[in-house]
Parts: sequence; structure tokens; C-alpha cells
Amino acid sequence: MLQHASCDSLTDEEIVDRVRAGDRAQQAYVDAFAHLGDFAGRARFSTWLTRIAVHEALARKRRQRPEGELMTNLPDPNRSPEQRTQDAETQKLLVTAIDELPEHFRTVFVLRAVQGLSVEETAETLDLNTETVKTRLHRARGLLQKAIIARTEPALARALPFPDTRCDRVVAAVLHRIGVQ
Repeated sequence: MLQHASCDSLTDEEIVDRVRAGDRAQQAYVDAFAHLGDFAGRARFSTWLTRIAVHEALARKRRQRPEGELMTNLPDPNRSPEQRTQDAETQKLLVTAIDELPEHFRTVFVLRAVQGLSVEETAETLDLNTETVKTRLHRARGLLQKAIIARTEPALARALPFPDTRCDRVVAAVLHRIGVQ
């Protein structure tokens, strides 16, 4: 039996996100029903329905920016508070980088990497050829890598400090052994 999170445990923003997602899903089903006669059977029904949902989400995104985060933060209760904080920071970094991708790269990346669609399913959903999907995914990953490096590189010195106290002990021991005080 599925268990749903109680609304008491959700933030206002999470509740709004869930309501918006429900609105998008309802609109996709209404659109699918209205255009059921247009389903030609060239793709699986689920792919056709996903295409309608993707187009609905993209249309809403164009009408009202920002739409919100790509992923919902669902903390793992088995992780420590420090680990959950790190997870939240990592998620924020990733979501920001993904949100900043050009739309045609972002859409392919989200369908492939986040939603887990195959290259063929993504191509069918977006009405692209498979080579275009592969190229856009490759370019999206490259742009994400550059964005993440640009955001994290300045913090590397703080995150990975030089082990100066251990180094000082080694230098002192060497100097002592060679007779330099």
C-alpha cells in the first residue's frame, strides 16, 4: 500500500509545487482526451501521452517563469542532519545548473537523466531524431559540468584545506633527523 506524506510535513512551497504538478497532469489528460482522434499509433500510447505532458509543461514554463525546482527534496530519514544538509546543497547546485541550461538541452537532459527515458523514447516524445537527442544530451552534460565547476571551484580551498599541521610535523621531524633545529 502506498503511503503519502501528510500535508502537515510539507512546506508551503512543496504544497504549491504538488498542486501545480497536479494541474499540469490534469491538463495533459484533458488535452489527450480532446485529441484522442489524432493518435495515429506511430508511437506507443504512453509516449504520445508523455509528449502531450511535456508540451503542456513547456508551454506553462514559457507563460510563467520561474516554474520552480525540477526535483522535489525528499530527505532520507536514515541520513544524518549533516548528510541531509549536504544533499540539499548538492540538489540546489544541480537544480540551479539544470534550470540555467538552454531549454532544448534542459528538456532532453531531464527526460533522459532525471526521468530515465531511453534515447528512442526521448526522441519520440520530443519529435526529434535519436542523433539529435544524443548530441543535445552530450552538450547538456558538458554545460552542466562547466557550470558546476564554475560554482564549486572557488570553494575547493575551503572544502579541501591543505593539511598544514600534519605537514609541519613531517617537516619538523625531517629537520630534526638531519640535525637542523
